Amino acid sequence: MSPKALITGGAGFIGSHLSELLLDDGWEVYALDDLSTGSMDNVADLKDRAEFHLVVDSVLSHTVVNELVNKVDVVYHLAAAVGPRLIVEQPVHTIVTNLDGTENVLDHCARFGKRVLVASTSEIYGDHRTPEPLREDSRRVYGPTTQKRWLYADSKAMDEYLALAYRQERGLDFVIARLFNTVGPRQSGQYGMVVARFVQAAVSGAPLEIHGDGKQTRTFCHVQDTIVALKTLMEASSTAGEIFNVGSRNWISVGELALRVLELTESSSELVYIPYKEVYGLGIDDMLHRVPALEKIKGAIGWEPKFGLDEILRDVIEDKRRVLALDEQPVES
Repeated sequence: MSPKALITGGAGFIGSHLSELLLDDGWEVYALDDLSTGSMDNVADLKDRAEFHLVVDSVLSHTVVNELVNKVDVVYHLAAAVGPRLIVEQPVHTIVTNLDGTENVLDHCARFGKRVLVASTSEIYGDHRTPEPLREDSRRVYGPTTQKRWLYADSKAMDEYLALAYRQERGLDFVIARLFNTVGPRQSGQYGMVVARFVQAAVSGAPLEIHGDGKQTRTFCHVQDTIVALKTLMEASSTAGEIFNVGSRNWISVGELALRVLELTESSSELVYIPYKEVYGLGIDDMLHRVPALEKIKGAIGWEPKFGLDEILRDVIEDKRRVLALDEQPVES
């Protein structure tokens, strides 16, 4: 019989790619998603595969999570409220989904003795002012509670604390992956994801909106690299109870990223700088630098990213152009 995995957020950007990887490796996959930020389009190529099961429901449902966790071997907990715009516009939804949803999943994993991978975030580290690699044990630097950006980081930090507490009190078998800006085909720019936004604008001939002064720096990891890391972390027994960064070292400022997107797309779109308060209103702050230290994950499972930044951007550009071409096709009457 095929091993079985539950992926919460399985119709999302990362979840759908992970579903494909596991299916191709002989797994039976149950994808739980309420489609609030996930999409049926992400799993359109999977729906006819006999080993793939999409369950459209909430990670907050005790009954649904109980049934699914009981029938699988492992759980990948990816479901979360994500994206700067969604976080600012729906703070209650963000807190409830990230806290209550995670507690629900961890409780049932502990109850049934199932191994779980918890997807966390690089925003855990807060607002570091220097571009030094952030280690898993680095200090966290946060702004005031009135800055809504930090409620996402706080909620994911509590997810990590919950996992650690469940291990201490109930022997939960978990591993945590802190993701640094995973990007690639099928990612939506709707909620503020910068690469998806820039490429969508460039291929459409629209202005590229740079939020803030563009001096903030990021690294970007291809989704195919990320899902290999998640699967390998899950399969290695030595990673139990540990926290690992998953990201890349292709460090670049957001302003330079915009110029690189214009160059690769050969777009004549203009660059427009917009203050944060005009984009999100008051109560938004940004992290100046986010660069992961990757020594721990390489030492544990031998993983390191394979895709360079230009490869990542070309894959996203190709995907956005394909979607744009489909949207422009005439509808048959």
